[in-house]
Amino acid sequence: MSFNWLITGASNGLGATLAIHALRAGHGVVATARNVPKASKDFPEIEERGGKWLKLDVTQPDTEEVVRKVVQEQGINVIVNNAGFGGRGVLEDFTLPEVQKQFDTNVFGAVAVMKGAIPTWRERQDGTFVNISSVAGMVGNPGSSLYSASKFALEGFTEAIALELSPFNIRCLIVQPGGFRTDFQRNVLRPIKGRLSQPYEGTLVHKQMDRIEEGPTGHGRQPGDPDKAADAIIEVVTKKGKGGAYEGVLRLALGNDAVDRARAKLKSWSSDVDRTEALGRGAVYDG
Repeated sequence: MSFNWLITGASNGLGATLAIHALRAGHGVVATARNVPKASKDFPEIEERGGKWLKLDVTQPDTEEVVRKVVQEQGINVIVNNAGFGGRGVLEDFTLPEVQKQFDTNVFGAVAVMKGAIPTWRERQDGTFVNISSVAGMVGNPGSSLYSASKFALEGFTEAIALELSPFNIRCLIVQPGGFRTDFQRNVLRPIKGRLSQPYEGTLVHKQMDRIEEGPTGHGRQPGDPDKAADAIIEVVTKKGKGGAYEGVLRLALGNDAVDRARAKLKSWSSDVDRTEALGRGAVYDG
């Protein structure tokens, strides 16, 4: 079976790495970027290996139609919703337009892309959506409330739509990267006011932000290897090699930190259910 990939946000980071690795594996790739000339210059290997660039800004109203057309014309059967960015700061410091901006890209952009592909894939009875979430999509972190909210929304949406689409042989995969050595941290959204509000200085959120930016696993020192992450995603999607054992997997946590935090979240959640089970089961009509 041939795999033809459409990867949004392929102008940097994991998106660019995934595009290159898919091409090296012999797949077809359409890589999208808002600034195609710059992306093409930054990653010449994509075109050298036969990949194609497509101008796409997932926040624009023509996204659904652009995707519909390229899916039909290029035989796309794998779509990676990778376009996105993080917001860093406390909720109190962000304006509502800044909150909207976070969701426009990370959530509504992915929804528009998926809506563009679903009708064609439903008729073909074939397709795989790979939605790039984050460790922040399963564990809320202080200082990342907007980003976590957008990724939690993406995960809930994907979990539900995976069931809607399963009768049509359309698969969904949620990828939850931890800290990877990309330029992601350089592109975070900060409040217009810039600095952390004085009441939050010295609090947990302040310490968390310092750790991300200056800590031993901060920007440029993250333990995650993007090349290995790309290979893992391709393996699960194509079901080749060890990937055959991953049939039906909905979530893929990538990196030691992501796996460890997923296990800790499961343990915490299970503990809450156990401690409150009697209250929960008691909140029903008698008899």
